[in-house]
Amino acid sequence: MVKQLLILGGTAEATALARAALTRFGDDISVTTSLAGRTERPGPIPGQVRIGGYGSAAGLAAYLATHGIDRLIDATHPFAARISAEARQACEMAGVLRLTLRRPPWHQHPLDRWIEVDDMAAAAGIVSRIGRRAWLTIGASEIACFSAVTGVRFLVRLVDPPRRPLPLRFCQVVVGRGPFTLIGERHLIARHAINVLVCKASGGAATEAKLIAAREFSLPVVMLRRPPPEPGDVVESVEAALEWLTHPQQSSKPGEAS
Repeated sequence: MVKQLLILGGTAEATALARAALTRFGDDISVTTSLAGRTERPGPIPGQVRIGGYGSAAGLAAYLATHGIDRLIDATHPFAARISAEARQACEMAGVLRLTLRRPPWHQHPLDRWIEVDDMAAAAGIVSRIGRRAWLTIGASEIACFSAVTGVRFLVRLVDPPRRPLPLRFCQVVVGRGPFTLIGERHLIARHAINVLVCKASGGAATEAKLIAAREFSLPVVMLRRPPPEPGDVVESVEAALEWLTHPQQSSKPGEAS
C-alpha cells in the first residue's frame, strides 16, 4: 500500500483525486498536491499543498527521494508538457512509480466546425481570416502569440485578472473559473457578438459548454491539438487512479501511451 503520494496538480481532477484518496485510504496515506503557483487564488485542496517549481527533473527527483515519495500521479493540465516530461524523467531517476491522470478528450460533433492546428502560432496566423470578434480561452501564457494580429477584437477569458495590459491591439478581459454553464456561454457569445472561438483541446466537462454554445451559434472553432501524453500508465478517471494506487499493474493505457 502506498504511504506517500505526490500529486502534480493545478486541475479540478487533481483536487478530486486528493480528496478521494484521503477518503478511501484515510490515515494509511499522506497526500501532497504540488502546484506550480501560476494561479493566484487556488481553491481549497485536501491534504498537504506545495507551491512552486522544482527547477528541473533532477530537482524533482531529489524531492521525491528526500520526502520518501512512493507514488507520483501527474494530474496536470493536458498541455503542461514540460512538467509532465520532467515528472517522467524524475520518477525514472528516483525509481518512483508514476501514473498520468488525463482528463477524457472532447469528441467532435457532426455539427462542430473545428479547425485543428498544431501550435498557437498557427492559430494566430488564421484567426483574422475566419472572424473579426474572437474569443480566446487559451490561458495567459500564450496570449502574446496574437500580438501581431490586426483587424480582430479579442475577448480574453482568464482565471486571474492580468497584472499588466495584454499585448493585443483590441481586447476585453473577462475573469472566470470553471465549470461554466451553457446558459452563461451562450450569453457571452451573444453579448460580445463573437464569431470565432480559439481554444485548446483540453477535454473534460468543466469547459465543454463553450463548444456546445459555439455549435449552437454555428461558430468556427480554432482548436489546438493536444500533445501526446508521456510514455507510461495513463487513466482517465479518479476512480481508475485510486485502483492504480491499490493495484498499479491493473492500470489502463488509453491511446497505447506506454
